[in-house]
Amino acid sequence: MFSRLFRSRWAALFWACGVLWTAVDVAGYAPAAKPASAGNASEDALGDAVNNGDLAILANAMGTGG
Repeated sequence: MFSRLFRSRWAALFWACGVLWTAVDVAGYAPAAKPASAGNASEDALGDAVNNGDLAILANAMGTGG
């Protein structure tokens, strides 16, 4: 079966594209998440900047603000 497929370069190219397309479709192609920096109070778990005003609003909404 495969010996006939690889007689043509174009057929082999289309076959390889199909294999790669399937791999991307199954595994995905999202970039790796950046690791959270431990101990840095100005970043959240995803590494984004923390806004102290938003934290105060959240604390008030939870009833723990003071």
